[in-house]
Amino acid sequence: MVDHALSPSQMMRTVRLRDAASGLDGVIAIHSTALGPGAGGCRFWRYPDIEAATQDACRLAKGMSYKNAMAELPLGGAKAVLRYPEGDFDRAALFRAFGKAVEALEGLYVTAEDVGTSVADMEQVSTMTRHVAGLHPAQDMAGGDPSPWTALGVFDSMRMAAQFALKADLDALTVAVQGVGNVGASLCRQLAEAGAKLVIADIDADRCRALADELGARMVDVTDIAAAEADIFAPCALGGALTQDSVAAMKARLVCGAANNQLATPDVADALLARAIVYAPDYVVNAGGIISVSAEYLGEDEASVRTRVARIGPRVARILEQAAREGRSPAVVADEMAESIIARAADKAA
Repeated sequence: MVDHALSPSQMMRTVRLRDAASGLDGVIAIHSTALGPGAGGCRFWRYPDIEAATQDACRLAKGMSYKNAMAELPLGGAKAVLRYPEGDFDRAALFRAFGKAVEALEGLYVTAEDVGTSVADMEQVSTMTRHVAGLHPAQDMAGGDPSPWTALGVFDSMRMAAQFALKADLDALTVAVQGVGNVGASLCRQLAEAGAKLVIADIDADRCRALADELGARMVDVTDIAAAEADIFAPCALGGALTQDSVAAMKARLVCGAANNQLATPDVADALLARAIVYAPDYVVNAGGIISVSAEYLGEDEASVRTRVARIGPRVARILEQAAREGRSPAVVADEMAESIIARAADKAA
C-alpha cells in the first residue's frame, strides 16, 4: 500500500510504504524536484516507530536536495527509510515490494544504496523499476557500490580542509573516525596510506578491532570518540554526532566526515564557530556517492564520476574560505548557496 501526502509548505512530499506480505514498512520523503527527480538512497534500519522513520527520512531528504544542488547535479532531493522487520522475513521480497513503490512514483524518485542496504538489494529493486542505481556496472561505466566514491570525496575534502584550517598535511595529524562501515573503513585506509594517525570507534566492536589491527589504529569506545585526542574528528556513522555537549568536549579543531545530518540541531553550528572548530559541511563533503548514482542513472562513464568527485575538495575549501572571510559558520554559508541554486531552478521552471 502506498499513501501520498503533501506538506502544507508544498515542499516535502511523503509516501507511506506498507506491504504486510513482505514486511515492507517505511516512507519515501521527497523534498524538492526543482533541479530534477528526487534522488537519494534507501536506508534500512531499526526504527522504534514509523514517526521516527518519517522524521529521519524528511531530514535526510532535505539534506539530499542541498547535496545534489551543491554537487551541480540535475537532481532534486529525496530519501527512502525502511524499518527493519521483527522476526524472519524474505529480504528479496521486501526489496521487490519497495521497487514496486518506487515504480508507482513514475520517476519522481530515484533510489540507491544507503545505510543497511547493498548492491544485491538494489538488484532486487531493479526487477520492479528502472528508477534505481547502485547496480553492478558495465565495463568502464558508472555503477556499483557508491561508498568508495563517498570515501574518496571525504578524503580529498579533509586533506584540503586541513591545509586551510590547520596549516598541515594529513601525515602530521591524528584523525578520530566515528563509524568504520563501508565508507568509514575506506576513509581510514586512505588516511593510513597518507600517513595520518588514526583513532577509531564503531558500535560493532569486532569490526572495529579488525580494522585497528589492520591499520595500527587506536581503538576507543563510541562514547569517547568525539572527545578523543585528535586534530580532526570525522563522523562517519549515523547523524547527530555533533551536539552541544560533544562540541564542548571536543579537542579536534576540524570536523570533516561522511555522516549525513551531523549537526544534531542548527545551533550546534554556532557552538562550533564559538570554539573556533572548523566545520566542513557534511552534504558538500559526502557527495561522492550521489555523484556516482547520478552518473549511473544518466548513463555516464566512470571517468565522469572521477572528474566530478575531484571537484568536491576545492568546493569545500572555497566554502571554508568564504566563511572565514565573513566570520560566519560554513554550515550557514553552504545552506545559503544550496538554497539559492534550488530557488533559481524553481523560478526558472515556474
